[in-house]
Amino acid sequence: MRQIKIAYIGGGSKLWARSFMQDLALDPDLNGEVALYDIDIPAAQRNQIIGTRIHRKPEARSRFVYTVAQRLEDALQGADFVLMSILPGTFREMRSDVHEPERYGVYQSVGDTAGPGGVLRAMRTLPIYEGFARAIRDNCPGAWVLNLTNPMSACVKVLYQVFPEIKAFGCCHEVFHAQDLLCDVLREATGIDVGRREIYTDASGINHFTWITDAHYRDIDIMALLPDFVEKYYESGYCRDGDTERYKRDTFSYANRVKMDLWRRCGALGAAGDRHLAEFVNNTWYMRDPEMVERWKFALTTVDFREARQERQIADSIAMAEGTMDVPLARSGEELVRLMRGILSLETVVSNVNMPNHGQMPGLPEGSIVETNCVFTHDRVVPVVSRPLPSAALALVRRANDNVDLTCEGIAERDMDKLFAAFANQPLCSTLSLGDARELFTRMCRNTREYLDPYFKLW
Repeated sequence: MRQIKIAYIGGGSKLWARSFMQDLALDPDLNGEVALYDIDIPAAQRNQIIGTRIHRKPEARSRFVYTVAQRLEDALQGADFVLMSILPGTFREMRSDVHEPERYGVYQSVGDTAGPGGVLRAMRTLPIYEGFARAIRDNCPGAWVLNLTNPMSACVKVLYQVFPEIKAFGCCHEVFHAQDLLCDVLREATGIDVGRREIYTDASGINHFTWITDAHYRDIDIMALLPDFVEKYYESGYCRDGDTERYKRDTFSYANRVKMDLWRRCGALGAAGDRHLAEFVNNTWYMRDPEMVERWKFALTTVDFREARQERQIADSIAMAEGTMDVPLARSGEELVRLMRGILSLETVVSNVNMPNHGQMPGLPEGSIVETNCVFTHDRVVPVVSRPLPSAALALVRRANDNVDLTCEGIAERDMDKLFAAFANQPLCSTLSLGDARELFTRMCRNTREYLDPYFKLW
């Protein structure tokens, strides 16, 4: 069995860490140490207890020792893998990210990647990631780094800016849901029922704005089946359980209407969920106001919901750590452990991740962080050259990518003018005058200045 050390930055995570620990416990080929580092030490200590309890279950197939590191350097020293999953700031800052723009008629369904909220979140996050990159360079330069933090593209980009030799990639599960949808398209047209890993998809774009241009099951072209499927469900929407009104009760649910509309407009299938896709196009398309969002059958995820959800997760973590709640042990459906297995030569894996563009994404600049398929094998992650996107889709992706690159440039240079330019050029800000955009940007920066003042010269 392979002995490895995993450093988990953000080891007090209420969601990702627990899923990862369950998948890790069910892997028969790995043993070792997971070093949890978090500025919230009690949260990391709870995860240490939970991880230990998971690995003591009779059905666990691996044995990992969980430790809590008081210093980042201690967690990183000698690590083979580094997982990064942090929440930059608090919900007070996120409340400004998501809801301050509503005063100006700008609505966001997520607010952590694109749009005004995405820019402010990047401003809080990337300076922290600069420090992470230096610490990895100094303590475990040969480690593989798996990033889960949003804004994904910007986070991965700054890691390479600070430490060009880093071996980092960003992991996101959004494409998996589109693959599930394509399996449903196949089943409805042919009666063939398969899982998402049994079909081949060619995905390309940038994180949360990735597109599928090719999908096959054996010799069946699933993309050729899409027009009839879209024609049937375009107005009603489609969910695999048949409940196209679930978005009214579950803020993460959606009826795929945005995805189908973008297919009609652009000739490729948006691979992220509708909540993400809608944030990369002009706000008049899908999010002019809450009534329009309702018509497109997705939801605006509020910070009130996120706060309540985190409170429930913390309560569950405390109960699991105290032993009053059982710790579940089941596969999560995520692919972090599977990608690690590929790197460790335990299997060959093909999956979509975010890495610098070195030709695998036609039409985007060298060095931009793009999401495409990659092959994981023998201590290598090799990007697969994707099919060119249709011109209509590529034009949208180029604008989004230019905004990411400009945001990263502005943060690296601490240049507020460049950051405002990236902010004002967000498609969700398309209905703002320059004066209103400047006023909103200033208000949002001042609202979160506790996290910005150490790095930026505000007004």
